[in-house]
Amino acid sequence: MTSTLAPPARDTRAGGAGRTRLPGGTVLLGVLGFAAFLALIEAVPRTGLVSPDYLPPTSRIAVALADLAGESTFWTALGDTARGWFLGLIIAVTLGVVVGFVIGTVPILREATASTIEFLRPIPSVALIPLAVLVFGTDLRSVLLLVVYAAFWQVLVQVLYGVQDVDPVAQETARTFGLGRLARIRHVTWPTALPYVLTGVRLAAAVALILAITAELVIGAPGLGNEIGAAQSGGAVARMYALIIVTGLLGVAVNVLARRLERWLLAWHPSVRREVAA
Repeated sequence: MTSTLAPPARDTRAGGAGRTRLPGGTVLLGVLGFAAFLALIEAVPRTGLVSPDYLPPTSRIAVALADLAGESTFWTALGDTARGWFLGLIIAVTLGVVVGFVIGTVPILREATASTIEFLRPIPSVALIPLAVLVFGTDLRSVLLLVVYAAFWQVLVQVLYGVQDVDPVAQETARTFGLGRLARIRHVTWPTALPYVLTGVRLAAAVALILAITAELVIGAPGLGNEIGAAQSGGAVARMYALIIVTGLLGVAVNVLARRLERWLLAWHPSVRREVAA
């Protein structure tokens, strides 16, 4: 049975002989850095460097944040944002994986679509806002259009890289043993592409959240973005910053969940096993 308390890792880099690196050191530094940032936000407006009308101190933002927790409208807006993000992400991941495997496993399709992908991928999703409003108005479908378009490319490109990274020798060996196309995809291509797929999902999750909130802010669709716009136009600056902090915390939660999913599904992968062992 292994001990639950792992010894501190040795620093083997140049100049690091004899030093130890505590496992929780990075987390502690992150917490201290965030605490210092909050202290700075508290001090700057109180010293007069910035007017409190534009940047309230941390204490006022904390009070506004506590007030939000007791409002039903806030939780409704949070649910609207989470719904738009989740639905858009699911659609984008499904389309990205399916289209990526179809294009990646058919050489002629990969060559025929390469120029089109490189043309469409750099187009920012916010450029589609006029089209979304024209077609769908300000409801959830407009948010989904922007979220899916932005997140789709994150997954598609990673899947294409993953399919191309398959070892040709493994493909030929599987073909020699009589495995059909679907069997080769399942037993050879999919295990190789899965790390790329999950990287695409992690990137798409962050991008989808950004576009969901941006769409709500610009279009006026229900959600946290709409609440931020309403607070700004109404002069409720502390409330606006409190809502911005909520979106930041939501982004951190999304990133943590995506990384946990990645580690769970790739527990067999050498890179994850080395990371856990470290």
